[in-house]
Amino acid sequence: MDNDVYGHMNNVVHYSLFDTAVNGWLIEAGVLDIRSGTQVGLVVETGCRYFAEMAFPDVVTAGLRVARLGKSSVRYDVGLFRNDEERAAAEGFFVHVYVDRETRRPMPLAPALRAALAALTTG
Repeated sequence: MDNDVYGHMNNVVHYSLFDTAVNGWLIEAGVLDIRSGTQVGLVVETGCRYFAEMAFPDVVTAGLRVARLGKSSVRYDVGLFRNDEERAAAEGFFVHVYVDRETRRPMPLAPALRAALAALTTG
């Protein structure tokens, strides 16, 4: 299902991989509780630039950094690397606005979340 009719990874898969890379890192860092956390990140903007084709069964590795850390938002940059290649096959970004789970209103980043994200911030 990853490959489209042209024989390469469909662009929607790239976005899925971006989401998995970010949320997987947040869960592993202990700052995202997907079931009962009081704060969740909603995607409000995305983008991707493609440099090389990828296709199943390639092994894809994601590199992650925080490009901008705001009061209630964060911009993640994600590079997707095919097999053992050193140059990214695709580079993307998305912006999370963190909101209260119940009201869906923006709220300041929780201190533990901010600290974890600061460790990924580039200068």
